[in-house]
Amino acid sequence: MIDDLYSGKILGLAANLPRAGRLAAPDASSEKIAKLCGSRIVVDVTVSDDGRVADFAQEVAACALGQAAAAILGAQVIGADLKEIELARDALRAMLKADGSPPAGRFSELAVLQPVKAYPARHASTLLAFEAAVEAVTLATTLAQARTSRAGAA
Repeated sequence: MIDDLYSGKILGLAANLPRAGRLAAPDASSEKIAKLCGSRIVVDVTVSDDGRVADFAQEVAACALGQAAAAILGAQVIGADLKEIELARDALRAMLKADGSPPAGRFSELAVLQPVKAYPARHASTLLAFEAAVEAVTLATTLAQARTSRAGAA
């Protein structure tokens, strides 16, 4: 069973983290830490006028499972909107904590993390990247709307 948890696919994803680092001028950032294991992820985003992720970077200090989820996020997040990232996060959570189906669409590769369901102590680190991305995109979108509202009121 542990071989399923740390499969070659998961280890390959963890070893090839796309969009690693930080953005020079993000619209918003979010930091999430898994209290149980200390995994930490910082996400920076910029969003376009239509609320889609235009640029993304992540600083990841997590276990292989957290890194694998972050790799899938980093590879697919450009062009996604908040709703799509929230749906992926919610489906990933349901897949891990209940009998939910894996996420569909651009984040469907998260299905590789299904074996994590049997290891509740690993759930938080596996969800970190998506939790951070949702928070950062929410904040960036809210700030953009506030700027637009103030500009329209002037």
